Amino acid sequence: MQPEMQSSELNVSVLLSVGAHPKTARSRRADQDAKALELALSLPKARVAAIHAGDAGDEALRQYLGMGLPALQVLPQPKEADVVPVLVDYLRQHPATLVLTGGKAEQGESSGMLPYLLAQELGWPVVPRVAAVESVGNGKAAVLQALPRGQRRALTVSLPCVLCIDEAAPAPRQSAFALGQRGRIEVLSAAVTTDSERADWTVQPARKRPKRLKVVKAKTAADRFKAATAKASGDGGQVIVPKTVEEGAEAILKMLKEEGVLR
Repeated sequence: MQPEMQSSELNVSVLLSVGAHPKTARSRRADQDAKALELALSLPKARVAAIHAGDAGDEALRQYLGMGLPALQVLPQPKEADVVPVLVDYLRQHPATLVLTGGKAEQGESSGMLPYLLAQELGWPVVPRVAAVESVGNGKAAVLQALPRGQRRALTVSLPCVLCIDEAAPAPRQSAFALGQRGRIEVLSAAVTTDSERADWTVQPARKRPKRLKVVKAKTAADRFKAATAKASGDGGQVIVPKTVEEGAEAILKMLKEEGVLR
C-alpha cells in the first residue's frame, strides 16, 4: 500500500553509508540504509536526495545508484572525521521534510547515535525503528514503529523529522549493475572536523567469545548421554529407571494401571 501524500512537494534526504558483508567483510551497501532508500523511493511525489559522508571512490556506492538513483552526493570525509557537523551544515543549506537513516552503521563506531545527534543539532524530532510511512501532509507524518514479536505502533510526528529505519522495513530492490555505472557521483566541497575523542581510542578487531559448556560429571558413556539428553523435570510424575527391557515394560504398565489409563 502506497502512503498517502497530502503535499505536492516532499523533499526527502537519505543518509547512506558503506556496509560490510557479515561473512567476508567486503564493502557493500548497508542493509538498513538500503531499506531507507527503498522507502524514500516508494514515496510518491518525493524529491529524493542521497548523501554519503566519506570516500567518494568506494565502489559500494554504485550499488545505491543501481537502485534507480540518478545521482548520489558525497561529502568527502576521512575515516577519523566527525561527520555530524558536515551533515548538519548540508541539511541546513538543503532543507528537507524527512531525513531517513539506518539504525546504525555496519562499519566504524556503529554506535547508532548519528540520527539522535543530528536531530539534537537541528532541533527536530526523531523516531527510531520505523517500519513504514503511512502518510505525510499538513505538517505531520504518520509512521508505523516496529515492536518486538511483529507488533506495530502507529505514531504521528511533526515535520521536519528524522526517521531511523528498522530491519522490519520492506526489503530493498535489487541493484542493477548498468544503472549503477550510469549514475553520477557528485563530490561536494565539505569541511573536515576531526573527532578528538576518537583520536585517543585503540581499535582492534572484535572476536567472538566461545560459549561456556556445562561440565557433566559422569563416569560412563551412558551417564553422559543421559545428562546430554535429559530435560528439566517438572512437578509430579514418575521416573522409571529399569534394568532390563522387560522390567521397563512392566513398570510402564503398572504405572498406567495405577493412573487409571489401563484396566
